[in-house]
Amino acid sequence: MAKEKLTQGRVSAFSCQPDESAAFLWDTVTQGFGLKASQGGRKTFVFQTKLNGKDLRVTIGTVSAWTLDKARQEANRLQTLTDQGTDPREQKRERIAAAEAKKLEQRRRDVTVSEAWSAYVEARRGKWSARHLSDHEEFARGGDIQRKRGTGTLKAGPLAALMPHRLNDLTAAKVATWLDNETQTRPTKAALAYRLLRAFLRWSAGHDDYKASVDLDAVGSRIAKDHVPRARAKQDDCLQREQLAAWFAAVKKITPPAVSAYLQGLILTGARREELASLKWADVDFQWKSLKIADKVEESGRIIPLTPFVAALLTSLPRRNEWVFSSAARNSKTGRIAAVWQPHEDALQVAGLPHVSLHGLRRSFGTLAEWTEAPVGVVAQIMGHKPSAIAEKHYRRRPLDLLRMWHVRIEAWILEQAGIEQPKEEQVGLRLVETA
Repeated sequence: MAKEKLTQGRVSAFSCQPDESAAFLWDTVTQGFGLKASQGGRKTFVFQTKLNGKDLRVTIGTVSAWTLDKARQEANRLQTLTDQGTDPREQKRERIAAAEAKKLEQRRRDVTVSEAWSAYVEARRGKWSARHLSDHEEFARGGDIQRKRGTGTLKAGPLAALMPHRLNDLTAAKVATWLDNETQTRPTKAALAYRLLRAFLRWSAGHDDYKASVDLDAVGSRIAKDHVPRARAKQDDCLQREQLAAWFAAVKKITPPAVSAYLQGLILTGARREELASLKWADVDFQWKSLKIADKVEESGRIIPLTPFVAALLTSLPRRNEWVFSSAARNSKTGRIAAVWQPHEDALQVAGLPHVSLHGLRRSFGTLAEWTEAPVGVVAQIMGHKPSAIAEKHYRRRPLDLLRMWHVRIEAWILEQAGIEQPKEEQVGLRLVETA
């Protein structure tokens, strides 16, 4: 084992022979201190000793990073540690682990709402419906995004203002200020945004990477009580009995026919906008007179009756593709109708009626059904509402025929008020044969 007093000159001149994998030169001044040269020219200062009867070698560092004096001082420090029975390698691992833990803690504290939100959406994506996922993406979206249809840009989502902030800075005061600002221009969306934010923070509080940064008081009961706008049922977003004749007369004139049939279908089935818009021909059973609706509550969908007038509407539509309410536009991205609200607004103006939203047509079905004295549970099942009582939830399983009896009656009454004769089921059957 070569031993010499290490000097800068000897360090520079020392090298590994071609037939060796490594060579060592040990210092005569500092015990256990040496120089290691490897094939390829790499040189490192090392320290070697015995600890608990076993050889121990520690790399101090390269000669380019350490001066000779500094390396010798480090060797003396390592000798002191080993004399005390401390393994410097274990101490180094602990020091590195502590440094990494400190960095990780800092990263956790510096994580933004946007970063944690992206992780949250990705983790929950497979458990959400398409609509629920769309709400999370839309509400967190920034502004200045070009509209897919028409001109101009989209307004930033209600949660966009919180996204750049650190998750650690999301306090009750900040959330309250944000809610007050959003409520001034879009109270309904602000309330929904708060509920999405609350679910997100509760998820984050249970996640190892984010729990140290979450203050659940930011979405506590006091914030909800004092700052979340209360939902108010719309009293006028509904067609009245005496308005039905004018509404049907105007809507029947809408072109293309798919839009006209779709709007009439909304008020005669009570389905949600997207539920009916996404109806496929495979979901229509003319033989057993039923429609399979892609329910937003029930993952498997719900089956409702296909009433005579709605059946007649559907048989009159062209079968361009899989969608019942298909689009004739060549540049249609989905193949089905879109932006139906504008033709409906035009029809309302022609009929001289006040504004009624597309969801208001669903509300109209539920309201007008009361004139027929149909059981509340029947109407709720047709519309896809969650059961509101124990009996409805656990003890009512109405067959399709029972729903059809009431649904046909509801349709007939609405059409009667509109001055339209409901076709007989055999007439619809004949029409189906002719179409085929």
